[in-house]
Amino acid sequence: MLADTVLVVMWLGLMCYALFAGADFGAGLWDLVAGGSRRGRPQRALIEHAIGPVWEANHVWLIFVLVMLWSAFPEVFAAVMSTLYLPLTLTALGIIARGAAFAFRKASTELWQQRLFGGCFATSSVITPFFLGAVAGGVASGRVPSGLAAGSTVTVTSWINPTSMLGGVLAVVTCAHLAAVYLCADAARGGGPELVRAFRLRALVSGLVAGGVALVGIAVLDADAPRLFHGLTHRALPLVVLSAVAGVAGLLLLLRSLWGWARAAAALAVALILWAWGVAQYPLVLEPDLTVARAAAPPSVLAAVLIVFLAGALLLIPSLGWLYTLFQHPKTGAAAGAEEAR
Repeated sequence: MLADTVLVVMWLGLMCYALFAGADFGAGLWDLVAGGSRRGRPQRALIEHAIGPVWEANHVWLIFVLVMLWSAFPEVFAAVMSTLYLPLTLTALGIIARGAAFAFRKASTELWQQRLFGGCFATSSVITPFFLGAVAGGVASGRVPSGLAAGSTVTVTSWINPTSMLGGVLAVVTCAHLAAVYLCADAARGGGPELVRAFRLRALVSGLVAGGVALVGIAVLDADAPRLFHGLTHRALPLVVLSAVAGVAGLLLLLRSLWGWARAAAALAVALILWAWGVAQYPLVLEPDLTVARAAAPPSVLAAVLIVFLAGALLLIPSLGWLYTLFQHPKTGAAAGAEEAR
C-alpha cells in the first residue's frame, strides 16, 4: 500500500514536469522557427516573457521525481541510471546549455550573440525532450533490466530502438503542441491578433502531427513492445480513448478561440496518456519481473518519504501556484512583454 502511494505521488510529479516543463521545451522549438530577427521578434518576445519567470522553477518537478525514485525505489534508480547513462547525460547537458543560452541571449547586445545563444537555447529545447522520451521508451519497452549496469550501455540498444525513437519524437511534438496552445492564451491577452493567429496555426498543426505520430506508434508498439501494447489496448484502453477525445476537443476549442478550455483539454490529453502508460505497465516497474512491491524500499523509508513530501508540498505547491497566477496577470504576464516588444 505504501509503495503504491509513493508511486502515485511520483507519477503526479512526472505529470507536472511534462505539463509545465514540457510546454517550456516546446516554446524553444517555436523560438527556433519564429523567423528572422525582425519578423520573429514579436513571437520571441512573447515566448521569452511567457517562460522567463517560471522556466527554472519547472525543473523542481524533475528533481522531485528523481529524489523519490532514488529514495523509494533504489533498485530501479540504479538500473535506469546505469543502463541509460548516455541519454540521461545528454539530457542533463541539454538542460544546462538551454538555461545558460537563455540567460546569455537576454543579456547580449550584439545581434550575432543573440542569434548564437538563441540557436543554442532552441536546439537544446528540442534535444532535451527527445532524449527524455527515448529514456521513457527504453523503460516502457523492457530494455532496462534490474541490476546495476545490467543493460546495454555499450551497444546503446537500450535507448536506440523503435519504441525509444517513437517516445523521443512524440515527446518533442507533444511539447510543441502544449507550448503553442498555452501561448495562444498569452497572445490573446495583449499580444495582438497576428500573434494569436500564428500560435493557433502552430497549435493546430502540432496537434494533428502528434495525433499522426500516436497512430503510427500503435504499429511500432505492437511490433517492438508487445507487453506494453497489450496493456495499452486492454487495461489502459479507457485512458487512451479519453486522451484522444481530449486531444480532439482541444483542437475544436482552439478553432472557437476558447483558450482556457483549450489549455485544459491539451493538458488533460497529455496527462491521460502518461497515466495510461503507468496503468498498462503496473505492477511491473521493470520488465520482465521487477514489481512495485519487490522494488520498493522498506516501509519505514517509504513512510519517511511521504512525510517529507507532505511537509514540502505545503510550501512548494502554494508558492508555485502564486507564481503561475501572478505572471498570468495582463499587467505582469507574457502579453505585456509582447506588447512592449511591438
